[in-house]
Amino acid sequence: MKIELVICMGSSCFARGNKKILAVIQEYIKNHNLSDEIIFKGNHCFGKCNNGPNIKINDTLYEGVNEETILDLLDKEFKVN
Repeated sequence: MKIELVICMGSSCFARGNKKILAVIQEYIKNHNLSDEIIFKGNHCFGKCNNGPNIKINDTLYEGVNEETILDLLDKEFKVN
């Protein structure tokens, strides 16, 4: 079963850092050969703008994500050490 990763592309999250996080995720997927295991897409807004940047992995919403925490989340989700 593929893991669904959705990044908020709303203006608030994008201004708070999701532009950089987008690049980090794309690089992570490429470096770990995960393109067949993940559905990666953008969403306009999760309605939690004050707590952004926001990322959703499967049914779990992560708020206040940054370039470091996204790597930890991805390592945990894909069991990478």
